[in-house]
Amino acid sequence: MESPNGASHWDNWVGEALSTLDSLKVLRSLRPISLRTQKNENVSDEAAAFKVFDEMQPWDRSSVEVEIAQTTFHRWMHDTPSSGDEFVYTAVSGEDEPVAYDEKFKKLTLFSGNDYLGLSSHPTIGRAAAMAAQQHGMGPRGSALICGYTNYHRLLESSLADLKKKEDCLLCPTGFAANMALMTAIGSIGSLLAGNSIPSEDETIAVFSDALNHASIIDGLRLAERQKSVKVFIYRHCDMTHLNKLLSHCRMRKKVVVTDGLFSMDGDFAPMVELADLRKKHGFLLVIDDAHGTFVCGKNGGGVAEEFNCEKDVDICIGTLSKAAGCHGGFIACSKRWKLLIQSRGRSFIFSTAIPVPVVAAAHAAVEVAKHESWRRKAIWNRVKDFHLLTGIPVTSPIISLIVGSEDKALQASRHLLQSGFHVTAIRPPTVPPNSCRLRVALCAVHTREDMENLTAALSRCINFQDTRIYDDFNGYARL
Repeated sequence: MESPNGASHWDNWVGEALSTLDSLKVLRSLRPISLRTQKNENVSDEAAAFKVFDEMQPWDRSSVEVEIAQTTFHRWMHDTPSSGDEFVYTAVSGEDEPVAYDEKFKKLTLFSGNDYLGLSSHPTIGRAAAMAAQQHGMGPRGSALICGYTNYHRLLESSLADLKKKEDCLLCPTGFAANMALMTAIGSIGSLLAGNSIPSEDETIAVFSDALNHASIIDGLRLAERQKSVKVFIYRHCDMTHLNKLLSHCRMRKKVVVTDGLFSMDGDFAPMVELADLRKKHGFLLVIDDAHGTFVCGKNGGGVAEEFNCEKDVDICIGTLSKAAGCHGGFIACSKRWKLLIQSRGRSFIFSTAIPVPVVAAAHAAVEVAKHESWRRKAIWNRVKDFHLLTGIPVTSPIISLIVGSEDKALQASRHLLQSGFHVTAIRPPTVPPNSCRLRVALCAVHTREDMENLTAALSRCINFQDTRIYDDFNGYARL
């Protein structure tokens, strides 16, 4: 059995890998550029003020109220592919006149997005982006390792590290890129410690991945396997007995367990307490992809680990800024040692242009708004309770996966909801297995009780709540 001090072993292994990179003179460091804030006469003091609110405001509704062209509506009703070219408009005479649209539009309430807190329409976040753009342009000037990393990026990294209770943080272009960078960096450790030759079994890294992990984890592990230094074991979804058995029979010393924190297609949580216990028993490195839990779960929005009081048991946390933050980008919250390794060996980080400064400024504002406007977290969990009370379905998160079976049933239900004024997507193969097609309902803090009543009334006319499953017993999704 592996010593409970497995995390300290990983510190040593990463340290050895870094020493090898240093000896090869390929250890990469960030080169921060300081962007000086200048007085801009076009920006008023009122616009520059950081404002937060203690209740929902009128603009919040734009996060969940959308319009589609009638042409698009008819295409969707017949499941006809759309190229996006159906927006037909003609300009009113005169170059300075506004554009008049010939097309009619249908209003929909959005129940299929990932903007869980409704921050995408927040004026403070929009102002932060606008001010940064006015001050510094869009940028960036290059990759983070060349000249794209600024004081804005560092400030956001520090705030995310604090949120996740980690020593440091590394920004990546997207959440997908963050997972790819981490997995390839993990894979590089084995080859580095083996002197860039094919690692022995003792030097090979065993990665244990949940069967329903996100595609970015799967693709990252596939790339890591090509380095001949990683062997991947798939354990049944959230099955800790199966994981324990795999860990117990594995003779490799270097072990990693990676899992989504909140699963995007089933809406269930990883068994964090059990994972923490197994970590103490087997000494593996625990990696959590908290894309859907960050800002939503936990008293302070720290995510799934905070929700289950397991922050100290999570070694590395991947997240995204494109969901509850309402912005764009990804991040890896980790130790300074791991950050140095990832920025030296994470290919999707190294070879990508840095996130534009206005987007980073907006994301930092979103972190602060999410922290101060705690009513948003309370509101979204109230909507989860509303859905349970109105349907009797025992949902546990803002992601509600209503499994209806066949593709035809899912499409028919989605079309009915569309006609009733609700945007709810039918999830079909290859995203999910055949005969487990589903309606994926995503709740938002700025949905109202009335929205929930109207949605569930429409749902009741196309599915039977008593016969609807919310978790799938299939052990793996079909993958592209």
